[in-house]
Amino acid sequence: MSPTSPAQIASLYRYPVKGLTPEPLPRVALEVGQTLPADRRYAIENGPSGFDPAAPKWMPKPHFLMLMRDEWLAALDTHFDDASHVLTIRQSGAITVQGDLETMEGRAAIERFFATGFAGQIKGPPKVLSSQGHSFSDVARKVVSIINLGSVAAVETMIERPVHPLRFRANLYVRGWPAWHEFDLLDQILTIGETRLKVVKRIVRCAAVNVDPESAVRDLSIPQTLMRRLGHADCGIYAEVIAGGSIAVGDTIAREELASV
Repeated sequence: MSPTSPAQIASLYRYPVKGLTPEPLPRVALEVGQTLPADRRYAIENGPSGFDPAAPKWMPKPHFLMLMRDEWLAALDTHFDDASHVLTIRQSGAITVQGDLETMEGRAAIERFFATGFAGQIKGPPKVLSSQGHSFSDVARKVVSIINLGSVAAVETMIERPVHPLRFRANLYVRGWPAWHEFDLLDQILTIGETRLKVVKRIVRCAAVNVDPESAVRDLSIPQTLMRRLGHADCGIYAEVIAGGSIAVGDTIAREELASV
């Protein structure tokens, strides 16, 4: 990578409700050991899971509505308002339902929407879940997910089709890294201004990435293609925040150089 063309944050996203619409952010404040604020703050239980809000524990995603199985979720246009805690769901541009996810009445409105509108597509009674400080991430650690747009371009070349980056539902999208460069960053420290993140894990992709986020159609076979061509189904990395700070679209992202001795 040329020193005159540093890698940059191309876009930032959070996902307030697991499986629902990504929300773009111009900037965000990261705290040590935390996800992006409100990222996967809520999930919609797909039948009884045993989740206890008073003693929250990580649970695998099949307990919840999620794109790996429920591609029809991508057809819903949703928005969460931090100040009011109101989730708004639109279909075909029109508001279908709204509910304050911090009140019993608001959660019930959202639950009725899924129970009545998608009864044949869910396993059991839907229930909005949350617990203070808990994130319904795909992994038990509190992490920030990062996608290299160079790797997305490489996937496009493999399958000879356009690939919308939001299929990967990452928090940070990075422009300027060569394809698959992110795998060389495992156990390394990334710096974004004063913010520092330690790369802790490669992301193994599931069938969720096969769903087009605009059409809600399951139209590709990305994990299978990666496995056939590369011998693994990985694309992207998880990182833990080890020094907090504010980051923004356009910020330079670099690997921390170890001091020479």
